[in-house]
Amino acid sequence: MMKYTLSLLFLLISIVVVVSAQQPNLKLVEYSQITTGASQINSYLPFLKDKNIAVVANQSSTIGNTQLVDTLLTYDIKINKIFCPEHGFRGTADAGEKVNSNIDPNTNIPIISLYGSHRKPTSNDLKDIDIVVFDLQDVGTRFYTYISTLTYIMEACAQNNISIIILDRPNPNAYFIDGPVLEAKYSSFVGLHTVPVVYGMTIGEYGLMVAGEKWISGAEKLDLKVIPLKKWNRNMIVKLKTRPSPNLPNWQSVYLYPSLCFFEGTIMSIGRGTNYPFQIFGNPKYSEGNYIFTPESKSGATNPKYKNKKCNGVNLISYANDINSNSHHLSLKWLINSYNVMNDSSAFFNNYFVKLAGTNTLQQQIESGLSETEIRKSWQPEINEFKKIRSKYLLYP
Repeated sequence: MMKYTLSLLFLLISIVVVVSAQQPNLKLVEYSQITTGASQINSYLPFLKDKNIAVVANQSSTIGNTQLVDTLLTYDIKINKIFCPEHGFRGTADAGEKVNSNIDPNTNIPIISLYGSHRKPTSNDLKDIDIVVFDLQDVGTRFYTYISTLTYIMEACAQNNISIIILDRPNPNAYFIDGPVLEAKYSSFVGLHTVPVVYGMTIGEYGLMVAGEKWISGAEKLDLKVIPLKKWNRNMIVKLKTRPSPNLPNWQSVYLYPSLCFFEGTIMSIGRGTNYPFQIFGNPKYSEGNYIFTPESKSGATNPKYKNKKCNGVNLISYANDINSNSHHLSLKWLINSYNVMNDSSAFFNNYFVKLAGTNTLQQQIESGLSETEIRKSWQPEINEFKKIRSKYLLYP
């Protein structure tokens, strides 16, 4: 009996050791501890001298406390145009809100919006441009639209014989790879490529993959340079200096975003219109919540779901703060539990959910009562294939 007890104890210890070895030891770091591509001015300034430049930027595109565009102008770089992504150049627009092209009042440089119906620069937009400098802070999820903007810009540059320089920035969700891999037939602006929801790459590495895998027309002739990060690795959760979009105000919201964004395709609120977007979730009829919030009209969320209605829900800030006690993967437990609690399969999901998931299988699995473990297991074969592709383009440990 003692022999079997010792064997079982050894087995349990072995399992704990294996799981611990697979679990990354995450480190929360300040943004100032990382050397971004943008801050390494001497690495790319020689390419820009005496050239006509277009910059892809927003409020996160800074060197220290100064906007990239303003910094480059002090070096007498000729910036002819600014392209801005979803949320606009100053980053104040709601998700999905139409962003108009205009003139930057600080520099008098024309701003061209790459959101809405005009997502890809035209030949006329790029007329007389020699180099495009791309500098956006990504958060490492397929449905965050900045990688789609990058893809369209890369293709436009390839088709118009224009060089592109990506100034790399850290991915705060680079420590894991997870989620269903997109099926090509569900490709959209919130998911262009056959990659998992969480892909574990910086935006510079992702750009190299888009070009290397020929996911754009003319990829073989694209002149692409990446200015890499320094003092960064994939086990770092970086506290972003500037919110990358209006409803990701802090590192906790960025940390929870891969799991909570699925709620955007359901009847649940994820806290837009509160002080804690992507840190809480709920619904006026949610019966298991111990946290109450009321969405209101705010900058970046002018018409939030359940505006002025009291919602019962869950606050996940404490969960996020305990990073090294959590299972480091995309969590479905809150989504599955909410579906079961709300108990209305015909109304819980909307059409946007399939776009976010990149497949209709996830919704079917939840509706069929599959467990999180069973669903996650179904992702693994395609994730393993993606990892083989990804490995060719990694710049960092």
